[in-house]
Amino acid sequence: MKRVPLVPFPLDKVEKFSSVFIGLGEMLSNFFPSLDWDLHHSGIDMAPRKWVSIAIFSAIFYFSMLFTIMLVITRAARIIIPQSVGVSLLVGFTIAGASFLYIVMYPKLLAKKKIKSVDENLPHALHHLLIQIRSGVPLFNCMVSVAHGDYGQLGKQFERSVDEINTGKSEIEAIEEMAKDNPSLYFRRVLWQVANALKSGADIGDTLKEIVENLAMDQTLAIKKYGAQLNPIAMMYMVFCVIMPTLGITFLLVLGSFIGLSFQVEFVLLAILGFLVLFQFMLIGMIKSKRPVGI
Repeated sequence: MKRVPLVPFPLDKVEKFSSVFIGLGEMLSNFFPSLDWDLHHSGIDMAPRKWVSIAIFSAIFYFSMLFTIMLVITRAARIIIPQSVGVSLLVGFTIAGASFLYIVMYPKLLAKKKIKSVDENLPHALHHLLIQIRSGVPLFNCMVSVAHGDYGQLGKQFERSVDEINTGKSEIEAIEEMAKDNPSLYFRRVLWQVANALKSGADIGDTLKEIVENLAMDQTLAIKKYGAQLNPIAMMYMVFCVIMPTLGITFLLVLGSFIGLSFQVEFVLLAILGFLVLFQFMLIGMIKSKRPVGI
């Protein structure tokens, strides 16, 4: 990985600049106990203290740049020095803090993205494996087929496992190693079941068939749960986006006609429109976040 969002320079250069903050980075990394796990599963080969030191350097860089820019702008606008410095400090600290938190949390975002990619492709890959196993294809050839298929991060995991088998590892060792390094909890369970079946000499086809059936059942339950969660969200939409704006405007018009309340209609309508846009955007994000993976 050469570039990270909000890191001002390429990582190899930033590592040199941020080395002076290693001590502070080690101290602050204790506040993020899952950072080591996130860095490992996101594919970033870096110690937590070094990653936090990069975030500190980036925050200081943005603070210095924005503080200087805002100070020049506010002084050019003839704002008095105390207010100018206060506004510049506020903007600088806000953007610097936001960039620090984003960079520190970036490995977690990458790991979640990988988990989502694996979970989305897991049902299709398992059906692929089951069909080929039932057709008499050896397990290694099935893994090669999945590795070369269009299964995103899941295909890359199988490709790495196939390479390890080609270098001399047994299938069981490669599958167990893939389970250890995979961030998806459900995929790890699947791999452990397959590894245990190989160790015990059980039929892999029967094991995969049971896994696929359990996965389909879990997806059915997740869809039902998702449908139940949509009912209160739909009620919120009706209340805040249909009923309240309509009754609110009517109430303001009636109240204004009785007590002589004067207000700018254009401003009120624009405020209501802005609220509706923001609220519906939040509802869409909520619905998207609750949507089960793989459907």
